[in-house]
Amino acid sequence: MVELNQWHRGRLIDHIQIVVADLPACRRFYGAVFDVLGVPLVDGEGYFFCDEFFVSAGTPMTGRVHIAFQAPDEATVRRFHEAAVANGGRDNGSPGLRDYHPGYYAAFVLDPEGNNIEAVYHGPATRSAPSVVLTDAG
Repeated sequence: MVELNQWHRGRLIDHIQIVVADLPACRRFYGAVFDVLGVPLVDGEGYFFCDEFFVSAGTPMTGRVHIAFQAPDEATVRRFHEAAVANGGRDNGSPGLRDYHPGYYAAFVLDPEGNNIEAVYHGPATRSAPSVVLTDAG
């Protein structure tokens, strides 16, 4: 077992998406789970989300999982794409601006299992903290 006195959270994962066949059943399941955890769930047409977790309906063209990693700048997004393709990944969207919101700069690759992996830079912003630091209460 790894023993750490400090854990940093909020530096790596930007968002996670899963694709499901039965959206209503998953909506009931995750609605109940997130209600217990005290985190609101937001419904959309053909999807719902809770914080950085997205669930959408459909037959996936890639793997069932989409994970987006945070990048500190556009250059890192480009290096991510280059490293991924050089090490067994397949291009699924070259580095560039996307129309999700102004400043959304991302690259997509399929990992060796076909999962859609993204690195995203959301544009210049000021963070309230570099990470959430959890320390051992002992």
